[in-house]
Amino acid sequence: MFRLAHFSDIHLGPLPDITYRELVSKRITGYINWHRFRRVALDNGIIDEITEDILAAKPDHIALTGDLVNLALEKEIEMARLWLEALGTPKDISVVPGNHDAYVPGALDRACRAWDGYMAGDGVTAPARRNRFPYLRVRGPVAIIGVSSARATAPFLASGYFTESQVRKTAKLLDEAGARGLFRIIMIHHPPVRGATGPHKRLLGIGRFQKMVRRHGAELVLHGHTHLATVHRIDGKDGASVPVVGVAAAGQSHNGAKPPAHYNLFEIIGAPSSWQVHLSRRGAAEAGGRITELSSQWLVAADRTPA
Repeated sequence: MFRLAHFSDIHLGPLPDITYRELVSKRITGYINWHRFRRVALDNGIIDEITEDILAAKPDHIALTGDLVNLALEKEIEMARLWLEALGTPKDISVVPGNHDAYVPGALDRACRAWDGYMAGDGVTAPARRNRFPYLRVRGPVAIIGVSSARATAPFLASGYFTESQVRKTAKLLDEAGARGLFRIIMIHHPPVRGATGPHKRLLGIGRFQKMVRRHGAELVLHGHTHLATVHRIDGKDGASVPVVGVAAAGQSHNGAKPPAHYNLFEIIGAPSSWQVHLSRRGAAEAGGRITELSSQWLVAADRTPA
């Protein structure tokens, strides 16, 4: 059995001091949004509770699907680096960036440099840049494929993009991992499902992504961005049904409009043609409560039918 913990949308706070020069950009809208809404809706204390429970569960690996920061300030990116290092080593944690990590032009490159080891494929030593995606990591029977949908956008937009270049590279990694009989997990920040979020926040390239999965296959897709606990399904290779699983924001308090913070704990059992996948969502059922199991379901059961 392989155990994988998945969480997303940390939005580490509070915001550090910010200069007027840094606000002369899209950041001004994000700064106002932070003080009007996010500062109240987020609870940094719950992040500590979530991560403590993750570590206590002793997963074989941890997947983090983006939005570690808020405005992609240099101090925020550095703070996130220190937070990641406290959580665990790059060997044990895989990260893909979110739209907040690429909030303004140049931010994504800075994040890639700062979080280098957490976003690198096995054996990759080249300097971290945005074009290093997708990457491939193999842990036990699992292939973790990290793609990037993050890019700087105009004010009031939070869309992502899955390019033809990433399609070609990701397809090659999917084929390679499939030939080795590995359980293939794709990590992406924006949900590759139509209607999962509003037009101004959607992934551009959903059709490309789904066509790629139909042709080359995958066993599981993990995403963040929506701050919702969801399970969608898309078509895989040879008629397979591929679960696409979202998660609440790991920093979400019980005071906001979105579901409070939790993380996903997957148990992956079996072998090719007989994989079984169990999902447990863990979080606090009430403000100040301890982390417990909130729900439990089989995504793929022993008879290969969705639960």
